[in-house]
Amino acid sequence: MARLFSVVEPFILLLLGTVALATLLPPRGAWATGLAYAADAGIVLLFFLHGAKLSREAIVAGALGWRLHAAVLAATFALFPLLGLLVSRAASGPVAAGLMFLTLLPSTVQSSIAFTSVARGNVAAAVCSASFSNLAGIVVTPVLATLLMRSATGSGGGFPLGSAEAIVGQLLAPFVAGHLLRPLVGGFVARRKGLVSAVDRGSILLVVYTAFGAAVAQGLWHRVSGGDLALVMALCAALLAAVLLATWGAGRALGFERADRVVLVFCGSKKSLASGVPMAGVLFPAAQLGQVILPLMIFHQIQLIACAVIARRWSERAARAA
Repeated sequence: MARLFSVVEPFILLLLGTVALATLLPPRGAWATGLAYAADAGIVLLFFLHGAKLSREAIVAGALGWRLHAAVLAATFALFPLLGLLVSRAASGPVAAGLMFLTLLPSTVQSSIAFTSVARGNVAAAVCSASFSNLAGIVVTPVLATLLMRSATGSGGGFPLGSAEAIVGQLLAPFVAGHLLRPLVGGFVARRKGLVSAVDRGSILLVVYTAFGAAVAQGLWHRVSGGDLALVMALCAALLAAVLLATWGAGRALGFERADRVVLVFCGSKKSLASGVPMAGVLFPAAQLGQVILPLMIFHQIQLIACAVIARRWSERAARAA
């Protein structure tokens, strides 16, 4: 357990530090423009590396457990959005859009696998399910956002069809290019996992800094009150609790073994900050971005804490039963 927190805690501190820096020293003028271009470049590189990292063997092997993976995808892209239609009604404006947007995102990869391992679940299936979710999210998340965002928020928060060009150019095309070039660059990427991690986290921090900095310069903390933050935290906690209960119950109803039920809970209940922040940077106007990603950042912290506690308890139960 200590090993798991040694991975996630430093990044959480970096994330909070980035928000604090953006609040105190938001980028302005030419500096802000340059950072925006750098953030776009980081997103392109991030999705290229993820494409190069995903093996054909993982896709084929994962397809064999299609019932479990279908259940994870259903939780991620059906159950969550339905709940998002409800919780987003409790807020307004970009914050409501952010609540809806986080429910449309794919699952995490690293933490889903780590928690599955701690809880003594089916780690191989977790790798496949989380990878499939992220792969599907490149296409499914923008499509769902286009269909659901406007009706959910009651405003013009949906994505125009013109966003398709940005989606293809910054997300899908780099991912496909990376996967097609895997025979040439896959070995380099596999040997330098630290590079992928640095680009992954660095691109998130860069987008968060530019987004929050722009939002602060436009009066973010005057538009988002302490009451708004408390409301978002409560809604995120309720959303996570509902999905955790639903996925565990669904695993039992579908007759999955305990190890596979663990996968469904941890892969089906997560939302990826690593995918969500870059996607939001592509899909939302810069003026809204800081408020939009705020619910995602809060949900990310809550899911890590809650799932860490659950994984530890399930591990202890499994040890006693062994």
